[in-house]
Amino acid sequence: MKYAIIDFRTTMEEKYSLKNLGLEVLVCPPSPLLYKAVCGHPDMLLHIIDSKTIMVHKDMDKNFVEILKTLDFDVVFSSNSLKENYPENIILNSISLPKLFIHNLKHTDNNLLSYMRNKISINVKQGYTKCSTAIVSKNSVMTSDKTIAKALIKEDMDVLLLPPGDILLPGLNYGFIGGCCGLIDENSMAFYGDLNYYAFGKEVLNFLKKYDVEPIFLKKGKLIDRGSLFIVNN
Repeated sequence: MKYAIIDFRTTMEEKYSLKNLGLEVLVCPPSPLLYKAVCGHPDMLLHIIDSKTIMVHKDMDKNFVEILKTLDFDVVFSSNSLKENYPENIILNSISLPKLFIHNLKHTDNNLLSYMRNKISINVKQGYTKCSTAIVSKNSVMTSDKTIAKALIKEDMDVLLLPPGDILLPGLNYGFIGGCCGLIDENSMAFYGDLNYYAFGKEVLNFLKKYDVEPIFLKKGKLIDRGSLFIVNN
């Protein structure tokens, strides 16, 4: 079974779209430790270690932890608690690729770092690393952050660098490309919103086509940053 881990503010329309893709929806409980705009964003609250292991922030809602365990996921905890302000709010907001781990390593949770020892760790200035980056394949990403793009190009990654903006994030000026989408499988990527309403949609569509990734729009209208769409299998 495949599960989609989503923000609690995800609309019913978006949930139905996910269910129509054969996904079960897991609503990530918000944290009062974070400010309202991102308090329910999965990429702030947890990190997918691998297909069986999920790291959650140490104060995660106990019922949600039990649900994950009931579904046979191994749940591990961050060593630190989240706090409202940067950099204490970005301890899990990092990118894991098969061989690479990318984050502002000075602020990565120590327990998360311990799970990434077998990967090449790449330090970037951008602490909201996952928010800023959408993984397209093991060798390609889209990002709005120049420091992430520069670092990954050095690792022979194919990077689509997008201008910031034109993505909704209620409560803040704008959201990020990584926060509005996620791979369903290696050949399809779902978006909260529709790329045809995005200023740089053509560039994204061409990049996805290059890697045989089909875009799926969970609703019509502008892209909205809901803290990444994480898909997990048990």
